[in-house]
Amino acid sequence: MALPPRPGDQLASATSATRVIVIRAPADTAAPIECGGVPMIPAQGAPAAPTDDEPSGTLIGKRYVDATDSLELLCTASGAGDLTYGGQPLQIKAPKALPASD
Repeated sequence: MALPPRPGDQLASATSATRVIVIRAPADTAAPIECGGVPMIPAQGAPAAPTDDEPSGTLIGKRYVDATDSLELLCTASGAGDLTYGGQPLQIKAPKALPASD
């Protein structure tokens, strides 16, 4: 059984150069976080990131959230493959609108 992700966890893709940090995670669910259909592994024990020749599926510096906004990941290294959580695709989080400063 997979452990639930915790804020601060650093994850790496097993098949691409994608790396993420967990910003927010639900405490009661242990669904797998995947990149390109393969479960992500702890970044600390991950082998050197392979180079990706294909277009990026993840974008560095972008935050990815699930449909319920309970999981949030920050991409720290771009790579091929799309991020999913429990089999559901993650979307890029929309930026917050700042108030006008008149």
